[in-house]
Amino acid sequence: MGKEQGQASGTRDVTAFSNPQSPIPNPRRQRFALVAGEASGDLLGAGLVEQLRARFPDAEFAGVGGAAMRAAGVETWHDASELAVMGLSEVLRHLPRLLSLRRGLRRRLLDWRPDVFVGIDAPDFNLGLERALKRRGVRTVHYVSPSVWAWREARAAKIGRSADRVLCLFPMEPAIYARHGVDARFVGHPMADAMPLNPDRRRARAELGLDDDAPVLAVLPGSRLGEIERLGAVFLEAAARVAAQVPGLQVVVPAATPGCRDAIARLPSAAHLRILDGRAREAMTAADVVLLASGTATLEAMLAKRPMVVGYRIAPSTYRIVKALGLLKVDRYALPNVLAGSTIAPELMQDDCTPANLAAAVLAWFTDPAAVAALEPVYRGLHLALRRDASASAADAVAGLVPEAR
Repeated sequence: MGKEQGQASGTRDVTAFSNPQSPIPNPRRQRFALVAGEASGDLLGAGLVEQLRARFPDAEFAGVGGAAMRAAGVETWHDASELAVMGLSEVLRHLPRLLSLRRGLRRRLLDWRPDVFVGIDAPDFNLGLERALKRRGVRTVHYVSPSVWAWREARAAKIGRSADRVLCLFPMEPAIYARHGVDARFVGHPMADAMPLNPDRRRARAELGLDDDAPVLAVLPGSRLGEIERLGAVFLEAAARVAAQVPGLQVVVPAATPGCRDAIARLPSAAHLRILDGRAREAMTAADVVLLASGTATLEAMLAKRPMVVGYRIAPSTYRIVKALGLLKVDRYALPNVLAGSTIAPELMQDDCTPANLAAAVLAWFTDPAAVAALEPVYRGLHLALRRDASASAADAVAGLVPEAR
């Protein structure tokens, strides 16, 4: 604290203590810095800021975010889109810019002196920034644990060297961090808060213009062009096989971006399906069965309470390396199966991910209504387990690191 600041602070303290009715003033407002690197992180950040503001009404918020965080009152020094880089070649092309951005951001954050820094997802960017700030005495939080439950558990210790506290979206994650001496808290999943316990399938169908009584299959081959290249033709061929066996089947394919829409439209079998611009959640809610790529969408399908079939392929060379090095620590990949501890959604991975296998698994759901009905209480239980008011829980965990709150 500088001399002038110390004198000013001392003057305020004297004034406060001369009047027994005056509250003891805070020498300055709390400051929270946040860095989010994509749309999902921007939404998480906005929810966290709203809850932190309820606890610290005069706090200041700054960092990197998007429209949602700006609307919540964050002064964004950079837009989240500047960090949203995917794919090895794209990362390499942007690496000098990203490293320069991180160095500049580190200097600015140290000058700004936040009480707590929160890195939201984007581990490749945020963990290095968190580590540098932590070494300089800034309290750090990493919000959204990387998938240490699935592969490379040793990363948990490395994350702990960067973050004073890790906020986990899934209940099995804190125990993994505990094995490495890392403070991790399960805060729940915001998607479980946002989605209703009882989805309105009839309304979803009406909004999408689907026949109320017709069978519907939602197909989601991935939200990235690389996934569509690997899985799109396989998934659409599987859907065509199902359509040949299920009279009147309506097939809907949500496309995450215009580029994804174009890629899907060029695939064989695309002529006999309906491509949607986004609206993945509505499509899954409207469907009788969902065929989708492994990833966060499987959690969304579970929360929509729909039976699903999960398929995925990665590059054969990558798969061989991962298997040979023993980096994968699980025999289940889809999040509903991991959360349930059993296979409630068929998983067809790598060589098993074929049109014939996928179609057979989808048809099994269409022809077994008793199995579909049995899923409902399982899905509901998992939904309730994840529904913890995530933004409020995360704010409590962050607030506990503010010096005045400890």
